[in-house]
Amino acid sequence: MKFIGRKKEIESLELLLKKKSASLVVIRGRRRVGKSRLIKEFVSDKTSWIFSGLPPVPGINKQRQLDDFSAQMSKSFGIPKMQASDWVEHFTFLGNLSKDKKIVIVLDEISWMGSEDPDFLGKLKTAWDLHFSENPNLIMIICGSVSSWIEENILQTTGFVGRISLDLVLEELSINESSEFWGTKRNKVSAYEKFKLLSVTGGIPKYLEEIIPSHSSEDNIQRLCFQSEGILFREFDQIFSDLFSKKATTYGNIVKALDHSSLSLDEISESLGIEKSGYLSRCLDDLALAGFIQEDCTWNLSTKEESRLKKFRLKDNYLRFYLRYIEPSKDRISKNLFESKSFISLPGWESVMGLQFENLVMNNLKKLCEILRIDISDISNAGPFFQRKTQRMKGCQIDLLIQTKHNTLYICEIKFSSSEVKSSVIEEMEKKIESLSAPKGVSVRPVLIHVNGVSHAIRESELFNDIVDFSEFFD
Repeated sequence: MKFIGRKKEIESLELLLKKKSASLVVIRGRRRVGKSRLIKEFVSDKTSWIFSGLPPVPGINKQRQLDDFSAQMSKSFGIPKMQASDWVEHFTFLGNLSKDKKIVIVLDEISWMGSEDPDFLGKLKTAWDLHFSENPNLIMIICGSVSSWIEENILQTTGFVGRISLDLVLEELSINESSEFWGTKRNKVSAYEKFKLLSVTGGIPKYLEEIIPSHSSEDNIQRLCFQSEGILFREFDQIFSDLFSKKATTYGNIVKALDHSSLSLDEISESLGIEKSGYLSRCLDDLALAGFIQEDCTWNLSTKEESRLKKFRLKDNYLRFYLRYIEPSKDRISKNLFESKSFISLPGWESVMGLQFENLVMNNLKKLCEILRIDISDISNAGPFFQRKTQRMKGCQIDLLIQTKHNTLYICEIKFSSSEVKSSVIEEMEKKIESLSAPKGVSVRPVLIHVNGVSHAIRESELFNDIVDFSEFFD
């Protein structure tokens, strides 16, 4: 499969080869976002040793992890399997073997590898100081899907301070990069056709790899989501069991609470019946670090400082699609009794696609700014904006607000419609502008972002400073 995207990340990794000292690299991101694929591409022309931890299923203990690591070394080096009772033995062996070699060592799913040994990271840190760091031609990559574990145990601990040369967080691929998975047919498939599939997969490489470009989006979605053998039919349970283990149910319930709309911490607490505590905040942080939800902070338009008002948004398109359309039909799909290629007829289709469309646009903010001719360096704040109703001002919610240092507000309405957007959006935007408590001397530029065209009346009204077609994201 052709390697798509990640040019900046590859360049950052390649630059490490020009250093005259060893490099310790952290790569993290959502499951299926392409961490292993990026590493494979990077080491394709280099000598490398790649090891991975075992998933945290019942029965996996420290010794099982050690034995599996021994088996991987035996296969890689063509040596008899080592009998080790502690990680110090493995790390010392690798340190001695890699001495004076130009080598990339990869420890994949690091949180699984060390999950059953509380001293695992201390031993790795000591091995780095005593052995690996002494080789100026060595790169060690620590990789994992449990970003919160890496953040808490590696990036924020004093033991590894000053030792990390590069910290890469992999996000979804851009809309334009995602389009490349249609191969030679990318220019023959409409933007709306691509949108339908991206509304399910987002820019997650592994999901996009499963596309059959010659098939319609409906056929691809049917095969991937609504057949018992489809990768996206079983993916939800694997995500939460692999990443969050015993807490999987709690994390899953938080995601379900955010399925229909963004919620504040108080609203999530009330919805789940969980006390608003440090525990709930940590769960939300973990989901955000894993790339599944986004914490959106509104701000004061005059001072440009962040407000205390925050909401959490489900930013992962697959999770919402699963919760809305796959999970309710899970039993029927398992029994091969589900047949529906007319997804437009699914309940709440228009509103769900609206939320999915917002995610795609929000996750491609840099491209939108390019389309709107906004210099990224000129932006002081950008994101969903919400203004609470008080005695002095009206309530207001804006899909996306971009405020620049030059006192300009881009009020973006992200509007999905299975047909052209109707003129009613004019009145909606006018009400938002009227309700928004914008400071004096600020320029207001309304923007409409759509998928399937807009009515003649919208263009004639001249209300919108820019009308952005989704197809422009593919340029």
